[in-house]
Amino acid sequence: MIEQLEPVSGAHFAFTDRWGGVSAVPYEELNLGGAVGDDPEAVRTNRARAAGALGLDPGRVVWMNQVHGPDVAVVDAPWGERPVPAVDAIVTARHGLALAVLTADCTPVLLADPVAGVVAAAHAGRPGMVAGIVPAAVKAMIELGADPARITARTGPAVCGRCYEVPAEMRAEVAAVEPGAFAETSWGTPAVDVTAGVHAQLERLGIRDRQASEVCTRESGDHYSYRRDRTTGRLAGYVWLDGYDGP
Repeated sequence: MIEQLEPVSGAHFAFTDRWGGVSAVPYEELNLGGAVGDDPEAVRTNRARAAGALGLDPGRVVWMNQVHGPDVAVVDAPWGERPVPAVDAIVTARHGLALAVLTADCTPVLLADPVAGVVAAAHAGRPGMVAGIVPAAVKAMIELGADPARITARTGPAVCGRCYEVPAEMRAEVAAVEPGAFAETSWGTPAVDVTAGVHAQLERLGIRDRQASEVCTRESGDHYSYRRDRTTGRLAGYVWLDGYDGP
C-alpha cells in the first residue's frame, strides 16, 4: 500500500500505490484525490487508512488545491475551515505536521532539511516544472532557515521520459527552459522527462542528496496514470518531521 523510504535524521518520506483502500472501479482501491469523481466518503476513508499506516493523525495532514502553477504556501497548521489555497507546493517548519502532494503521472517532490526543521512537498507536472515550482519551494524553505546543502530530496513514481510523448514543438519549448527534461520515447518520438528536469533544477540549487523512484506510472499497473487511463485515482507523497510542536 505505501512505500516508506529510509528516514533521514527524523525526516520521513512516503509514497502510496493504488492498493489497500476502499474505492470502487475505476478508482480502485486507494484513491486519495478528492476532485476526480470518486465517492467522497471513500476518499476520506482512504486518507485515514494511509495516514494510520504511517502513524499520522489524518487531521494533521495538509493537502493542496493543485493547479500546475508556481505558487507556494507556508503552513503552520491544518487548513481546518479555511479554504484550501490553489498552490503547487507547501512548506512548513512544524514538527509532526505532514505535507501531502497528489499525482497520477506528475512528479511528486518531497524535500527536508532536518537541521533547520523545514520540509516541503511540491507537485511538479510539466507546466509546474517549467514555471519553476521546485525552485520556488526551495526558496521558501531557505527563507525559513533551510540550507540547500542540507536538503534531502526524494521524488516519487511518475511517468518516465520513455513514455511521456509530446509534440516536437512542446518538447522544444520545455527544453528551452529546462534542457534536462529533453527526452525521446521508447518508440522514437519526442518526449519530456519531468523527473529528470526536476533533478536538474535541484542540482543547480545545490541539493546533492537526491533520489528518484524507478517506477513509471504509465507502465505500472500498481499505480494510477492519467495518461494511460484518463479517469483514475491519485497517488500521494507525504513528508514530515518527527515530534510535535502544535497546533
